[in-house]
Amino acid sequence: MKIVIVGAGPAGLYLSLLLKRCGLDLDLTVYEQNAPDATFGFGVVFSDSALEFLKDDDPATHAAITPELERWSNIKIAHRGRTMTIDGVGFTAVGRLHLLKILQREARSAGVDIRYNEPVRDLAQFHDADLIVGADGLNSLVRGSDETRFGTTIRHLTNRFAWFGTTKTFDALTQTFVASRYGHFNAHHYRYAPAMSTFIIECDETTFLAGGFDTMGEDQTRVVMQDVFAEALDGHALVSNRSVWRRFPVVRNETWSAGNKVILGDALHTAHFSIGSGTRLAIEDAIALVRALKAHRNDVPEALARYEAERKPVLDVLVNAANASAAWYERFAEHMALPPYEFAMSYLMRTGRMTETKLRRQSPRFMADYERHRGAG
Repeated sequence: MKIVIVGAGPAGLYLSLLLKRCGLDLDLTVYEQNAPDATFGFGVVFSDSALEFLKDDDPATHAAITPELERWSNIKIAHRGRTMTIDGVGFTAVGRLHLLKILQREARSAGVDIRYNEPVRDLAQFHDADLIVGADGLNSLVRGSDETRFGTTIRHLTNRFAWFGTTKTFDALTQTFVASRYGHFNAHHYRYAPAMSTFIIECDETTFLAGGFDTMGEDQTRVVMQDVFAEALDGHALVSNRSVWRRFPVVRNETWSAGNKVILGDALHTAHFSIGSGTRLAIEDAIALVRALKAHRNDVPEALARYEAERKPVLDVLVNAANASAAWYERFAEHMALPPYEFAMSYLMRTGRMTETKLRRQSPRFMADYERHRGAG
């Protein structure tokens, strides 16, 4: 079977690694338009148990990644001069480029043919492929080659966000909310390496336009944001890496395959960064696709149908939670009118999957604090 993977991000690399190890007789090539050390962003975050599924299915990759993870057992919400700790909500993080290098190393050691700096402009060059996989992200060429059959819809949220890094390291994933002279902002920040943190800044559309951020350059924006978040940064600078304002794209596809083409990861779906599941979902997509191909070794259409049928119900639950979280953030400026502990509770309830009963079991210290401060401001 001849398989072509377009895109060598986490989804494409991990898929290629699994395919090489799965025992199928394959002619496999990965094409990537960028250099191997090119990446956007800083760190990626996982829940503390997000990679546990790898332990049984792929102990080699699990063993390669887990020693590199930064870990913490709480999250924090900073609002109106008060920082609230939510216990029992663990996370891990790793540098995006570092993760890519681990997956590159594992894929190469398995014998994967990865062709960097080779942009694919026309899928016709793969006319003899049995399967073409679009692991090529938001602006997927594979998906774009047949968007009508895929049933693609893309809408953008109204908030703006910019992805920075900082040398200030944080002891937990923290959400810092600030009402400044420019307007309302929040920052999602977490340590992803011993001396570096991700610092994603978000603002509502009113703030973006009224503050003049639509006319600011990248470096000017960085300087202004350092001032807005001076307390949280504690004298440390923000670091840019294509840190321009964006609106989050919500990507959906009615059908996951079209002929011999199939998509996964961000080409297939996006999940708002506030739930920290994008990379995990891409990896799980790859696992589901390989399982389907192994189950239907000589029938690609049946394999693709099985991939969608088995993966979609699981994915829908997580994507629906991400959409609910995104909707809360679209109105975070309004929520900031709440007293600190009421605000924290609103944040925790934003996906619709949490209840006070679950919180008492998961985060007893926070719930005790919440009950003491409830309504006190």
